[in-house]
Amino acid sequence: MGQSRLPAEVLKSIKLLARRIRLGRESGKLSARGDTVILSGASGSLSKMAAEALASELGQSTYQVSMSTVVSKYIGETSKNLERVLSRAARMDVVLFFDEADALFGKRSEIKDAHDRFAKIDTGVLLQAIESYPGLVLLASSKKGNIDPAFLRRIRYIVEFAEPGESR
Repeated sequence: MGQSRLPAEVLKSIKLLARRIRLGRESGKLSARGDTVILSGASGSLSKMAAEALASELGQSTYQVSMSTVVSKYIGETSKNLERVLSRAARMDVVLFFDEADALFGKRSEIKDAHDRFAKIDTGVLLQAIESYPGLVLLASSKKGNIDPAFLRRIRYIVEFAEPGESR
Protein backbone atom coordinates (compact mmCIF):
# COMPACT_ATOMS: atom_id res chain seq x y z
CA MET A 1 0.00 0.00 0.00
CA GLY A 2 1.72 3.12 -1.18
CA GLN A 3 1.61 6.71 -0.16
CA SER A 4 0.04 7.59 -3.51
CA ARG A 5 -3.19 5.87 -2.42
CA LEU A 6 -3.56 8.14 0.60
CA PRO A 7 -5.80 11.20 0.28
CA ALA A 8 -3.67 14.32 -0.29
CA GLU A 9 -4.76 15.89 3.03
CA VAL A 10 -3.76 12.75 4.97
CA LEU A 11 -0.41 12.50 3.19
CA LYS A 12 0.28 16.16 3.95
CA SER A 13 -0.48 15.57 7.66
CA ILE A 14 1.76 12.49 7.75
CA LYS A 15 4.67 14.32 6.09
CA LEU A 16 4.30 17.23 8.52
CA LEU A 17 4.21 14.86 11.50
CA ALA A 18 7.30 12.98 10.26
CA ARG A 19 9.10 16.30 9.87
CA ARG A 20 8.18 17.34 13.44
CA ILE A 21 9.34 14.00 14.82
CA ARG A 22 12.65 14.16 12.92
CA LEU A 23 13.30 17.78 13.95
CA GLY A 24 12.48 17.01 17.58
CA ARG A 25 14.81 14.05 17.65
CA GLU A 26 17.63 15.83 15.79
CA SER A 27 17.44 18.83 18.13
CA GLY A 28 17.53 16.57 21.17
CA LYS A 29 14.25 18.01 22.46
CA LEU A 30 12.44 14.74 21.85
CA SER A 31 13.77 11.28 22.44
CA ALA A 32 12.46 8.33 20.52
CA ARG A 33 11.47 6.66 23.80
CA GLY A 34 7.78 6.87 24.50
CA ASP A 35 6.82 8.78 21.35
CA THR A 36 3.20 7.86 20.75
CA VAL A 37 0.80 8.93 18.00
CA ILE A 38 -2.93 8.33 17.77
CA LEU A 39 -4.39 8.00 14.29
CA SER A 40 -8.04 8.75 15.01
CA GLY A 41 -11.24 8.64 13.02
CA ALA A 42 -9.97 6.63 10.08
CA SER A 43 -11.02 3.29 8.74
CA GLY A 44 -8.63 0.39 9.33
CA SER A 45 -7.18 0.44 5.83
CA LEU A 46 -6.58 4.21 5.88
CA SER A 47 -4.94 3.96 9.30
CA LYS A 48 -2.68 1.18 8.10
CA MET A 49 -1.66 3.11 4.98
CA ALA A 50 -1.03 6.23 7.10
CA ALA A 51 1.08 4.19 9.56
CA GLU A 52 3.13 2.73 6.72
CA ALA A 53 3.57 6.17 5.14
CA LEU A 54 4.75 7.68 8.45
CA ALA A 55 7.20 4.84 9.05
CA SER A 56 8.48 5.20 5.48
CA GLU A 57 8.96 8.96 5.96
CA LEU A 58 11.05 8.13 9.04
CA GLY A 59 13.05 5.47 7.17
CA GLN A 60 11.59 2.58 9.12
CA SER A 61 9.18 -0.31 8.67
CA THR A 62 5.96 -0.89 10.56
CA TYR A 63 5.33 -3.83 12.83
CA GLN A 64 1.60 -4.37 13.17
CA VAL A 65 0.63 -5.82 16.53
CA SER A 66 -2.17 -8.31 16.17
CA MET A 67 -4.59 -7.99 19.06
CA SER A 68 -5.28 -11.72 18.91
CA THR A 69 -1.65 -12.44 19.84
CA VAL A 70 -1.62 -9.93 22.70
CA VAL A 71 -5.01 -9.87 24.43
CA SER A 72 -5.70 -12.82 26.72
CA LYS A 73 -8.64 -13.72 28.91
CA TYR A 74 -6.21 -14.91 31.58
CA ILE A 75 -5.15 -12.45 34.26
CA GLY A 76 -1.68 -11.04 33.66
CA GLU A 77 -1.17 -12.73 30.29
CA THR A 78 -1.97 -9.64 28.21
CA SER A 79 0.88 -7.74 29.88
CA LYS A 80 3.31 -10.63 29.36
CA ASN A 81 2.30 -10.95 25.71
CA LEU A 82 2.72 -7.22 25.12
CA GLU A 83 6.13 -7.16 26.79
CA ARG A 84 7.22 -10.05 24.54
CA VAL A 85 6.01 -8.19 21.41
CA LEU A 86 7.65 -4.91 22.48
CA SER A 87 10.95 -6.64 23.21
CA ARG A 88 10.98 -8.28 19.78
CA ALA A 89 9.99 -5.04 18.03
CA ALA A 90 12.71 -3.08 19.86
CA ARG A 91 15.34 -5.48 18.52
CA MET A 92 13.95 -4.94 15.01
CA ASP A 93 13.95 -1.09 15.30
CA VAL A 94 10.46 -0.67 13.84
CA VAL A 95 7.47 1.61 14.26
CA LEU A 96 4.87 -0.28 16.28
CA PHE A 97 1.33 -0.12 14.91
CA PHE A 98 -1.68 -1.08 17.02
CA ASP A 99 -4.82 -1.14 14.88
CA GLU A 100 -8.11 -0.98 16.80
CA ALA A 101 -6.08 0.22 19.76
CA ASP A 102 -9.11 0.90 21.90
CA ALA A 103 -9.42 -2.88 22.33
CA LEU A 104 -6.13 -2.86 24.24
CA PHE A 105 -5.97 0.70 25.55
CA GLY A 106 -9.67 1.21 26.30
CA LYS A 107 -11.08 3.08 29.25
CA ARG A 108 -10.73 1.34 32.58
CA SER A 109 -13.93 0.64 34.45
CA GLU A 110 -14.76 0.90 38.11
CA ILE A 111 -13.28 -1.91 40.19
CA LYS A 112 -16.07 -4.29 41.21
CA ASP A 113 -14.20 -7.55 41.70
CA ALA A 114 -10.75 -9.17 41.65
CA HIS A 115 -10.81 -9.54 37.86
CA ASP A 116 -11.36 -5.77 37.47
CA ARG A 117 -8.47 -5.10 39.85
CA PHE A 118 -6.12 -7.28 37.78
CA ALA A 119 -7.37 -5.70 34.55
CA LYS A 120 -6.50 -2.28 35.98
CA ILE A 121 -3.02 -3.54 36.89
CA ASP A 122 -2.65 -4.90 33.33
CA THR A 123 -3.53 -1.46 31.95
CA GLY A 124 -0.88 0.17 34.14
CA VAL A 125 1.73 -2.31 32.92
CA LEU A 126 0.68 -1.63 29.30
CA LEU A 127 1.12 2.08 29.87
CA GLN A 128 4.62 1.63 31.27
CA ALA A 129 5.59 -0.77 28.47
CA ILE A 130 4.53 1.67 25.75
CA GLU A 131 6.34 4.56 27.46
CA SER A 132 9.57 2.56 27.67
CA TYR A 133 9.47 1.36 24.05
CA PRO A 134 12.57 2.84 22.34
CA GLY A 135 10.75 3.86 19.17
CA LEU A 136 7.56 5.29 17.78
CA VAL A 137 4.21 3.73 18.71
CA LEU A 138 1.14 4.31 16.55
CA LEU A 139 -2.32 3.67 17.98
CA ALA A 140 -5.18 3.61 15.47
CA SER A 141 -8.69 4.05 16.75
CA SER A 142 -11.86 5.02 14.96
CA LYS A 143 -12.97 6.68 18.21
CA LYS A 144 -10.29 8.47 20.23
CA GLY A 145 -12.81 8.90 23.04
CA ASN A 146 -12.71 5.14 23.71
CA ILE A 147 -9.04 5.28 24.71
CA ASP A 148 -8.21 5.45 28.42
CA PRO A 149 -7.59 9.05 29.55
CA ALA A 150 -4.32 7.96 31.23
CA PHE A 151 -3.02 6.98 27.78
CA LEU A 152 -4.34 10.12 26.12
CA ARG A 153 -2.44 12.34 28.58
CA ARG A 154 0.79 10.70 27.44
CA ILE A 155 0.16 10.95 23.71
CA ARG A 156 2.58 13.31 22.01
CA TYR A 157 0.72 13.62 18.69
CA ILE A 158 -2.89 13.11 17.62
CA VAL A 159 -3.77 12.92 13.93
CA GLU A 160 -7.50 13.09 13.34
CA PHE A 161 -8.83 12.02 9.96
CA ALA A 162 -12.06 13.31 8.49
CA GLU A 163 -14.78 10.75 7.92
CA PRO A 164 -15.31 9.96 4.22
CA GLY A 165 -17.26 12.81 2.65
CA GLU A 166 -16.57 15.11 5.63
CA SER A 167 -14.18 18.05 5.45
CA ARG A 168 -12.19 19.52 8.33
